[in-house]
Amino acid sequence: MTSKQRAYLRGLANTLEAIFQVGKGGLSENLMKQLDDALEARELIKITVLETAPDSVKEIGEEIATKTNSCFVQAVGNKITLYRARKKNPKIILPKEK
Repeated sequence: MTSKQRAYLRGLANTLEAIFQVGKGGLSENLMKQLDDALEARELIKITVLETAPDSVKEIGEEIATKTNSCFVQAVGNKITLYRARKKNPKIILPKEK
């Protein structure tokens, strides 16, 4: 993913509310399934990482991205933004790479 595409996604994510929280339980299988489903439905999601989480915000974001086969867009404060295009009919069209 290029920096231009990442900047475009950050702009779209600005108005989004976080729909999941990661706390002291960390990344359970149930949470990963829900995140996977949410990425398929919405393409771009925000997650809040609570202070009680076992790892740092960036580590958790990268782990989720790896497990859900998505792109880690950004981590700002305690929020993570992830993107994955839908398999059918993607709504978010990224700027073309040059």
